[in-house]
Amino acid sequence: MNRPSPSRTLAGIAATAALVALPPAEAHAGAIGSTPVATFDYQVGGVTMKVPTGCMFTHIIRGDGKNITYQNAGVDCGFVGALNAGFCNWRIDFTYADTDNKTYRTSRGKTHTECKINPMRDNAPQKLPRYGKACAHLNINGVRRVSQCHHITK
Repeated sequence: MNRPSPSRTLAGIAATAALVALPPAEAHAGAIGSTPVATFDYQVGGVTMKVPTGCMFTHIIRGDGKNITYQNAGVDCGFVGALNAGFCNWRIDFTYADTDNKTYRTSRGKTHTECKINPMRDNAPQKLPRYGKACAHLNINGVRRVSQCHHITK
């Protein structure tokens, strides 16, 4: 019968101890979601602007539990949507709500008067006091046109 050598047994124990002594890997979570931007018309300086189909509002979030380390939202257009003049007087807001859907924090973006085909905004890291959801909202001319949310859970 072959028995492992004492040096091999000792090496195995040392390797196991080294693995146990390593700090646990950090748990990270992330989500990405897109919502179609519905067709709508709006006025800019007396000119009617039309947003056709083909645009998506995308919201990306990364973090761990109630700690959001990265958040971004923006519009991507393709097909006919890529041919439009863009979004004028746009603003992207981020909101945070609890599990009862009560909004307790809003990060209001700057209103951009220029027209842009791909409006985008990053948000600062957030330490949330409670679980619930984080949402991004695209506002055009002060009117909320599309939202995209992610649930923040244990």
